[in-house]
Amino acid sequence: MRFRRVVFALALLFVGAGVCHAQNPRVMGTWKLNEAKSTFSPQATKNHTVVYEAAGDMIKVTVDGVGASGGATHNEWTGKFDGQDYVLVGSPTADVRSYRGGSSRTLSLREKKGGKVVLNGTVTVSKDGRTRTVTTNGTDAGGKRFRNLAVYDKQ
Repeated sequence: MRFRRVVFALALLFVGAGVCHAQNPRVMGTWKLNEAKSTFSPQATKNHTVVYEAAGDMIKVTVDGVGASGGATHNEWTGKFDGQDYVLVGSPTADVRSYRGGSSRTLSLREKKGGKVVLNGTVTVSKDGRTRTVTTNGTDAGGKRFRNLAVYDKQ
């Protein structure tokens, strides 16, 4: 009887740890772009506000910003941090995005358009949880390579 309880407790511990790791709680919340600390390629979209929130057993990411032409941008993604492609709504440059948890402070991301990878990136949250740094690399619609570094402050 005692053995079963120990096995059950350990199983519950591992499942709980997996759920917490999958949601990456440090990244959750509202983040505002710190433009002074960021560097962008000339035609980059600047995502001024990024919100990570729970949506049932998934995560919803809402992004608002300004495109290279100065117009407002908005896109939404709902999925899990499991490396699978989930639909990206509102982005002219990609139709799916995937996130994969690396550690309690990092995520890898990938965007695709028509099955072709157009962006790879890494999201890193500082140890104190106040700063989020997003490094992205990709190819724009004209075939030019780009690299952006966006720094965000937690709200």
